[in-house]
Amino acid sequence: MGAPTMKHWKDRAIIALPRLAIIAHDLFMVWLCWIGLHQFRLSMQPFAPQIPWWSGEIALILAAQALVLWRVGLYRGVWRFASVPDLINILKASLFGLLAIVFALFLYNRLEPVPRTVLVMYPVVLTALLGMPRLLYRSWKDYSVNRTDQSAVRVLILGAGQAGEALLRDLRRTGSYQAVGFLDDAVKLHGSHLQGVPVLGRIADVGRIAPETAAKLLIIAIPSMDAAKMRQVVAACEETGLPFRTVPRIDDLLEGRSLPGELKEVAIEDLLGRKPVTPDWKGIRGWLGGRSVLVTGGGGSIGSELCRQCARHGARQIAIVEIDELALATIEMQLRRDFPHIQCIPVLGDCGDPAVIRHALSLSAPEAVFHAAAYKQVPVLETQLREAVRNNVVATETVVRETMAAGVGSFVLISTDKAVDPVNVLGATKRLGEMVCQATAEPGSTRFVTVRFGNVLDSAGSVVPLFREQIRTGGPVTVTDPEVTRYFMTIPEACQLILQAAAIGSRHAIYTLDMGEPVSIRLLAEQMIRLAGKHPDRDVAIVYTGLRPGEKLHETLFHADERYRPTTHPKILQAEAREIATGQVFQAVHQMREAVAEYDLDRLAQLLRDSVPEFSPQEAPRPQSVATVVEFPARHARKT
Repeated sequence: MGAPTMKHWKDRAIIALPRLAIIAHDLFMVWLCWIGLHQFRLSMQPFAPQIPWWSGEIALILAAQALVLWRVGLYRGVWRFASVPDLINILKASLFGLLAIVFALFLYNRLEPVPRTVLVMYPVVLTALLGMPRLLYRSWKDYSVNRTDQSAVRVLILGAGQAGEALLRDLRRTGSYQAVGFLDDAVKLHGSHLQGVPVLGRIADVGRIAPETAAKLLIIAIPSMDAAKMRQVVAACEETGLPFRTVPRIDDLLEGRSLPGELKEVAIEDLLGRKPVTPDWKGIRGWLGGRSVLVTGGGGSIGSELCRQCARHGARQIAIVEIDELALATIEMQLRRDFPHIQCIPVLGDCGDPAVIRHALSLSAPEAVFHAAAYKQVPVLETQLREAVRNNVVATETVVRETMAAGVGSFVLISTDKAVDPVNVLGATKRLGEMVCQATAEPGSTRFVTVRFGNVLDSAGSVVPLFREQIRTGGPVTVTDPEVTRYFMTIPEACQLILQAAAIGSRHAIYTLDMGEPVSIRLLAEQMIRLAGKHPDRDVAIVYTGLRPGEKLHETLFHADERYRPTTHPKILQAEAREIATGQVFQAVHQMREAVAEYDLDRLAQLLRDSVPEFSPQEAPRPQSVATVVEFPARHARKT
């Protein structure tokens, strides 16, 4: 490295000057405190001696107190953001400084000329002299920002708790927003002020108060609010016609999905009627920490998030098998950017190819394999039986066989609630994949874990991005049936469930999540339309098209023959696997492999029915006439 340039020293001097000024200010306050307390104490005596303004004693006091101020970290703070923790730090420095001064003066002059009153009052007075200028400076800066920026957006904050107060501080620091008031349902807060901003009323009064305050933006600052309450608040905000935002939840901050101080739009997952599952992170990190893992389908919605969660929670190495080159390049780039300490091994290829999966296993030597590669679109697979069987059954058997041969410790199959009582090709093929794992499992060998969950919000090809695109283009939004319901979870939550189930430790187990109440797809569509700033019936129509082939009106999470028992996690249940004929499962997969090679659809259909006894293909009812189910303006209807 070259010698420091003149610019370097100049920059260092610019940085050091404010800190030196602060140190000089604090030392002056220490001097003023010591001299002032002496003058106050001696002024009570009729013939008080004159106190020198400078002496060896004062120099010793300044040196002792300066060392303590530096050691407690007082000069790592910034006056602009001085707060109560800084005052506590100053009080601590004053108390420790007093001890240092007493010790130094005892060695210097046995404390003989020092009045005891001075020693008692010193920490209190010094705390006030050091703390008040800092708080006054901050108040002046906050006032200056609000006073000088006349173009700031007028904001009404819903929620006067800790999140609302923190939001107000952030808004004042940016200078782009001006808080005109708070709304909160706590009656005791009404009429009070929070940092000078009044609490004007209840949240339900937003429709009346927003115009009165000339607010241009509403911000919901209640991150702990449940989904039912959030729906009520969102409905109240929508009636005002003003844009509204919300502060991120603590889970979003911890998982890196949002930044502190960031305002985000209300997402559909915020309005779902089920509280997210809280994982046992200690247990997950204890199982995952330092391990090498392999994820098939690692570029998909679930697979990519699973890779990120593994990297975030302690995995040492992640191998990714992905057939889509763009998806593989994308997740590899994200992992190398966000987790540079993680060794990433990308493998492009079909996991149903034994050579590909064998190569990936040899490169990474994983201790756990997550099999997330699968086809999952119900209507598509009803007409693409060959590919459904090849990818969801034959490829699964290939990965299972190669995993066993490589001596991998754990194999986790990502399954679906549609495998419980399958009525479509997706459910039947995923159920047969579960049976392959069950038939392969042997004592003392690879531990097989199956994880079932419902629909995943915002995954590729799911209903949420479909509705979002339909709303963007003006509609109509297509719903299969007014009564259809589904169980939903977010992508991060689904991956947390996978890791939690894998960490529980049971061998050859099937886990499912207690997902609460199912969600009405009609209600989901209406909520998404409202979140887009539009109104169902008026701006965007909802068209009911009828159930498609292979679709059920309501999904089921539990099978009658699978006895469920609780696990160490309150929201995860373990099912007792149904009895299967192991030899018949392997024979069926072998015959399916042959039928796939010959593209024999009739044989594949018969083999699937024979292999999965509970599979009862369901013919969907014919689509209803749009005119009989759509109660919206005729301009929205489309011919059937």
